[in-house]
Amino acid sequence: MPQLDPTLAALLMTALLLVLLAAGVHIGVALGVSGFLGLLLTLGERAALAQLKTIPYNVTAVYSLATIPTFILMGDFFTRAGFATELYRAAYNWMGHLRGGVAMATTVGAAVFGAISGSSVANAAVFSRIALPEMVKLGYDKRLAAGSIAIAGTLDALIPPSIIAVLYGLITETSVGKVLIAGFVPGIVGGIVYMTTIFIRVRLNPALAPVLPGVPPWKERLGSLVPLWGVAVVFVLTMGGIYAGVFTPTQAGAVGAFCAFVVALTRTGFKRAVLWNTFKEAGITTSTILIILIGGFIFARFLAFTGVIRNFTELLLGLDLPPIGYLAAYCVIMLVLGMFMEAFAMMILTLPLMFPVLTGAGYDPVWLGIITIQLISIGLVTPPVGLNVYVIKGASPIPLTLEDIFIGVGPFIIAAVVVLALFIAFPQIVLVLPNLMSY
Repeated sequence: MPQLDPTLAALLMTALLLVLLAAGVHIGVALGVSGFLGLLLTLGERAALAQLKTIPYNVTAVYSLATIPTFILMGDFFTRAGFATELYRAAYNWMGHLRGGVAMATTVGAAVFGAISGSSVANAAVFSRIALPEMVKLGYDKRLAAGSIAIAGTLDALIPPSIIAVLYGLITETSVGKVLIAGFVPGIVGGIVYMTTIFIRVRLNPALAPVLPGVPPWKERLGSLVPLWGVAVVFVLTMGGIYAGVFTPTQAGAVGAFCAFVVALTRTGFKRAVLWNTFKEAGITTSTILIILIGGFIFARFLAFTGVIRNFTELLLGLDLPPIGYLAAYCVIMLVLGMFMEAFAMMILTLPLMFPVLTGAGYDPVWLGIITIQLISIGLVTPPVGLNVYVIKGASPIPLTLEDIFIGVGPFIIAAVVVLALFIAFPQIVLVLPNLMSY
């Protein structure tokens, strides 16, 4: 088979990838097919098949990848045990009496639930069913209610344990533990900014949210925290273990999943069918992520063989831009991709090209991970394909249009950009905890 010029092959296969994605082909399959055909056209049949035989095993037979299914299991056990409802009830008791307090309580509840579920989609779906009807019944504007749920669901990407943080660490060969821990303070900062946004909106327009009569007594407030002991123990055990260097992230995931199972078992018990479905869903989710990783690495290997990655890096660094120029270009690329793609696809497509450029420009890889995650979070609520918005539309028990949700989340997108700017202007928000770690 005659071999194509590498640059021409890279252009053709990138075009094929975009066509396959537009046609609705699964991102992992689209990446794998485009990458394999590119290898076939540039290296020949024998070399292409050799890559196809070795990449799936080399990508998936990685000890650190065991973190993904264990974190997913931990979240599934807590979800099935009904902790999302308890979290929301506790936040409601502490903040519900304030103007806009129920929306703020939703932000707090979703942030904490995100820390134990690791899934923005699950977060948005659960709180659409729990909090959205409650807020509308109490007189909250449904656009504000839906928007607050959509943006709160993105906090799970920052607050550990975060599947996106794990994948970033694996793709870029950055310390997974440090990227996980780095998201803790930024997640809190993001939650505070989003609650401040709610506070300002309801002050400027009191019709958006009523003031609820009465303040729950202290006994009721403190009592609502008691059912959450299990969540607190598991979170402190896993994240504290990573921070102190007692556990690797993989070991922490295993410990967290087992402890979450024990806590859920003591709380509600588990029938055999429920337990089987929990493991099955965790397996399906993990397999989906691994397919994307395999396809992404096949495509990245093709780009590496063509020299596109090396040439692209040398070209950009040769422009001798200030570091902020490279970062601005990366932010624009990620924000545009976020309008059309999901998180894993964005990382697979951009990091092989941009990570060497940005680290070559002097940016810390751990800090860059949190910037990447925040950019992905903005994409989750940005039209036309804000995944969280579509999840809320599908899960909402009350009538909502996509227009309602996008209008409601609009001010929060501005707030999310402000959060991003804070991370860029004050890197220590991100690096304060990782810099204190002993490894």
